[in-house]
Parts: sequence; C-alpha cells; structure tokens
Amino acid sequence: METLNGNAYSDPFPHLILENFYNEEELELVWEELKFYTKPGKLLEPKDFGGVVDKTNSHAIALDAVYINDRKNKVNYRKLSNILTVNRKLFLPEILEPFAKIHDCCSIAPMASYDVTKIRYYHDEEYYDAHIDKTFQFLAFSYFYKEPKKFEGGELYFPDYDYEVPCTNNSMIILPGWVKHGVKKVSIKNSDYFDGWGRYAITHFFGCREKKVIPKDINVKKETKE
Repeated sequence: METLNGNAYSDPFPHLILENFYNEEELELVWEELKFYTKPGKLLEPKDFGGVVDKTNSHAIALDAVYINDRKNKVNYRKLSNILTVNRKLFLPEILEPFAKIHDCCSIAPMASYDVTKIRYYHDEEYYDAHIDKTFQFLAFSYFYKEPKKFEGGELYFPDYDYEVPCTNNSMIILPGWVKHGVKKVSIKNSDYFDGWGRYAITHFFGCREKKVIPKDINVKKETKE
C-alpha cells in the first residue's frame, strides 16, 4: 500500500494537506481527462455553469452532470470518467480518518455518503473571489499544472484568517465547507487559453446526509453582502 505524505492542521481552521496525492499511473489518467476538457466548448462559462457566478470568470464543468448513472438499468456511467474513478481514493480510511481526528467538526467525514466533482480551469486574469460553499459539509481541492510552471498566482486564500495555501502540483487540501475561501488571480503570458498551461483545479464536495454543525469553539466569521 502506498504511503501519502499528509500534514494535519487545527489552526487557523481544521484542514489536511496531502502532497503527491495521485501516483504516476493515476496522474496520467487525470491528465488524460483534463486535456480532453481543455478544448473549445468543453468547459462552461460562469453564466452557464451556476454556483457563485458573480465571483468568478473561470470556466468549469460538473462531471457528475456528464456521467449520470442509469440506476433503472443498473449502468454505472461514472466509471467512464478517469477522474471520477481515481478520485475514490479520497474516501479511503487512511485519508479521511486523519482528517476526522483534527477536530470534532470533521469527525463524520469518513462516513461520507455523497459527493460531487467539478473541474475548473484558470488562465490569464482568471480568479475566484472569496465565498462559502454553504451547501456542502466538506471540500477537497486538488491542483494540477504542466511543468515547468508558466503562471503566477492561483493561491488558495482564506481572508477571514489572513492565510493562504500555495498552488502545488498534484497536492490536495481537505477542509470544512463553512470556511470562506477564494483563488487569487492567475497571470500567464505568451500562452493560448487552450494550450493547457494554466491552473487546473478538481474540487470534490462531499458529506453525510446529517445536519451540518459548526462547533462553538471555532471562530467562523459570517459572510456579509458585498
């Protein structure tokens, strides 16, 4: 069994950072699908995608809306997606149990019963302003880019805590859904949008069907209208 290099943090909020999350074989499968979607018409503009459309100009696709299982005929279309196949790794006990131990608010993560996966691509001048994904209990972000890296920016930032996480290739961060977060503007020169030299993010929204509880001992700032 492969060993993942992970670091658990309780401050400034509970989160787990994993480096080199996918192995070489899995990474090849991920890139195969990312390249497929880096073509004209494959990724949707914010106005067509839904979500927090007034806070981002990046393009995205919800894989679960593309690969919908046919439960009536018992056909699993999700397995046709490389990413929806290899990302099951996220739900292994050796991943979510260390996260669950960081704080009580993370304790139900290993019992996750649903998940949604999105691909988002950031090229020059693209960003995602700070927001809260209120619908989901937990988030997992993984980042990918061609090397040598040609863009600047793209850090994941948390304005309520004056904290940011650098965009590191093939890394993943897992955190509670109530944490306000955003993506800093990406800057890349001498690059066509579809050449794939930008910042890719695969976001996993997941949780349990139980009511979400925010612990009293964690300082969560309320989002104000802008």
